[in-house]
Amino acid sequence: MSIAAQQPTLDIDIFADDVLIDPYPAYRALRDIAPAVYMPAHAVWAIGRYTDIRTALLDFESFSSARGTEMLEDLAQFGTIGTIIGTDPPEHDVLRSVLSEKLAPRALKGLRGHIGERADLIVGEAVARGSFDAVIDLAQRLPVDVVGDLIGLPKEGRGVLLEGADAIFYAFGPLNSRLQERLPNVQAYLQYTRDMLDRDVLAPDSWGSAVLDAVDQGRLPIETARTLMSSYMIAGIDTTVNSIGNFVQFLANHPDVWAALKENPELIASGYEEILRMESPVQGFFRTTTRDVDVDGIAIPKDSRVLLCFGSGNRDERHYHDPDSFDLHRNPTDHLAFGYGTHGCAGQGLARIEVPALIASLLRRAEAIRPAGEVIRNFSPVVRSFSALPITVTPADPT
Repeated sequence: MSIAAQQPTLDIDIFADDVLIDPYPAYRALRDIAPAVYMPAHAVWAIGRYTDIRTALLDFESFSSARGTEMLEDLAQFGTIGTIIGTDPPEHDVLRSVLSEKLAPRALKGLRGHIGERADLIVGEAVARGSFDAVIDLAQRLPVDVVGDLIGLPKEGRGVLLEGADAIFYAFGPLNSRLQERLPNVQAYLQYTRDMLDRDVLAPDSWGSAVLDAVDQGRLPIETARTLMSSYMIAGIDTTVNSIGNFVQFLANHPDVWAALKENPELIASGYEEILRMESPVQGFFRTTTRDVDVDGIAIPKDSRVLLCFGSGNRDERHYHDPDSFDLHRNPTDHLAFGYGTHGCAGQGLARIEVPALIASLLRRAEAIRPAGEVIRNFSPVVRSFSALPITVTPADPT
């Protein structure tokens, strides 16, 4: 008898277009069936309940990242293996330590003023036009500017970061035509990271120069340094881009929440955490079991690929009351949108500065915000994002 026949099974293709557009019914079915479920469409397991995901994220000895966090291990060979998200301790700890001081709360606190000024400039330009694409004109601009400067990249050529990160996340799912179309972007991105890791290119005292310092000190080989810098580019940009888009889109469609934030901007941070919970910018990553694992009574065999489904856990009614509703006062800082534990997103502290700064500026500069046309959603297998988000605003009275 096959493993699938012995274990709880869900015959849904979690990467099908209709599921990617609205994954939440599939997630509920996943949670309702069992703590862990076999999904024969791609011969993988999935964990969809909050507590079980959080437990697995803490247990890197059983749920390993060292064979990559993509669905297909063959793709992981060219992707996350050996990177900061594709290693386990102690290797992971060495990689994480290279930029730990620059990502510490004290260091990030010193960036607030600069980020606030940059966010206000970007928002001011968009609002002055009255109508704009919130993806291109807001969501993509701020993180690329901020992270590009922090890494020490030249101003010219940064556009490859967005195309490359988008393409790389397509490699986390099945090998389909969408991924194949993006392979040239992956190659261009990898070449860009190789070209940038050069002291003659990078700004002094930047994140990139700190990575090169680790090479000079013998802490990292140069090839590992390239993958590390690439990891921080993606961690610092893509999640932030997507969460900005999700937040702006929600505000445009919920004037009551917009009005509440206009009246009480102190709730912006809480609202951001709630958007992260409801629309996790990364919906999940894979792990590989290093042994037979018991997940609350369900046995997952050794060497199984397992999707830890953050997007499902963040809507688990076992953990959150009325999880499909937005609650501005919930402030769910324990959500899984940035992962948890060893592989918690390295860029989350920066995102929590950038996004509230941008939304605060938008609230100050615009009296009202509303949708202005067709929203185009991406079909990335693990990222929840838009490629187009047309918006119209009514500028606030400057007096």
